[in-house]
Amino acid sequence: MSRIKTFNLPDLGEGLTEGEILAWLVKVGDDIELNQPIVEVETAKAAVEIPAKWAGRVQAIYHPEGATVEVGSPIIAIDTDPNAGPIEQSTTGAPAADLPTPSAASLAAVEVAPEEGMVEPGLIGGVAPGGRTAVLVGYGPRNAPAKRRPRKGGVPAPAAPVQAAPVQPAPAPAPVVPAPALNGNGRPAGGPVLAKPPVRKLAKDLGVDLATLTGSGPLGSITREDVQRAAAAPAAAEPLAVTAPVTAAASFGADREQRIPVKGVRKLTAENMARSAFTAPHVTEFLTVDVTRAMKALDRLRERREWRDVRVSPLLLVAKAVLLAVKRHPMVNSTWAGDEIVVKDYVNLGIAAATERGLIVPNIKDAGRLSLRELADAMTALVQTAKAGKTSPADMSGGTLTITNVGVFGVDTGTPILPPGESAILAFGAVRELPWVHKGKVKPRQVTTLGLSFDHRIIDGELGSKFLRDIGDFLADPEAALLAWT
Repeated sequence: MSRIKTFNLPDLGEGLTEGEILAWLVKVGDDIELNQPIVEVETAKAAVEIPAKWAGRVQAIYHPEGATVEVGSPIIAIDTDPNAGPIEQSTTGAPAADLPTPSAASLAAVEVAPEEGMVEPGLIGGVAPGGRTAVLVGYGPRNAPAKRRPRKGGVPAPAAPVQAAPVQPAPAPAPVVPAPALNGNGRPAGGPVLAKPPVRKLAKDLGVDLATLTGSGPLGSITREDVQRAAAAPAAAEPLAVTAPVTAAASFGADREQRIPVKGVRKLTAENMARSAFTAPHVTEFLTVDVTRAMKALDRLRERREWRDVRVSPLLLVAKAVLLAVKRHPMVNSTWAGDEIVVKDYVNLGIAAATERGLIVPNIKDAGRLSLRELADAMTALVQTAKAGKTSPADMSGGTLTITNVGVFGVDTGTPILPPGESAILAFGAVRELPWVHKGKVKPRQVTTLGLSFDHRIIDGELGSKFLRDIGDFLADPEAALLAWT
């Protein structure tokens, strides 16, 4: 039995066909132990760490980080007995046993360089072994003598003499001296300003530019009176340059586009949503509810000593309301199976979570059996695991009913698409303070809007409306609903 073991990418659950290598946790030459995590792979479900099947030393890694690998393809080779001496090497330098065999296509794509002397000296495009024409990369074949660049310090070969008629040089034109440009004061632009030192100091103190003045003294020199007269005169307003706004020409094309590969969680989500949207006939109903009493109940719950370390949010009461409403309307928690409807006596409650890798829907298994405190702990753990990117495929499979909390984005409600295999999904909108008629008077109250999408093959309008109404009744007065239903 060979000591070199090739580890293939396993099926991580529910028939996944490929995975993306996010990070290698080992490198070639590392000694590893049995079940030690060696690579982190993102599938269409989640990012998971894969442990080693054998202890030993990493001999080879076949795919870099970021590569997408099909299930069953080799990803790493492990020497299970690194202390047994050197490994027999093949002609390619790889271990001779248990390494993946190159495909015929890859072998056909390899070009063997011709032996020295097979190409005719001095010709580019000479015939190489196998009848190929040897060419330089980026150029086509050209049967022409190659031109060589002369060596540094060498003497170039003498060229054949060329007889040329002598050319008489044309007479150079006489230089044209441009006339000096005059400024507005009759002096050459940039020429010297005639002024005595005391006049210059006075101009500097008064902030007068001598170059802008016309002198009244001998030979056009500037006098003290010229400076004082300029300082006393009101400054001429300079015209403001008005530049018309220039709108850039429309530019559009591939250089201003971004192409994002569709893979992993996003790919699976797209496939599931398209399949669900065009398979299950969706119906969505909405209900606006005064949840002021529910918010006050949460405040009282947070003040209790045994709940001080528990994350309590409005979503907790929504989840409890859904679980109680399912007990009153079991048909909502069912699946369309073609020639039959499967009604489930357990609720795997899905909580949609937005992560860096996309939307995932992990679920709490058999959530109806949990107390309110246990439900709060389970939801907290679920959200933290999802945000850390550590949700396992098992946690995202088998959901029966889902809640999506669009209110965290400041959205009032939505028309959510059913996850495949489920018959209902509830959108929980933002809780806002709005004017509301309460006991015959308009008062500011805490209000939210619920949106329930359901599969009309299973749930008709009456059942869907009753289910949504019960959720609203619980949120309007949770204490009274608990007393009445339990």
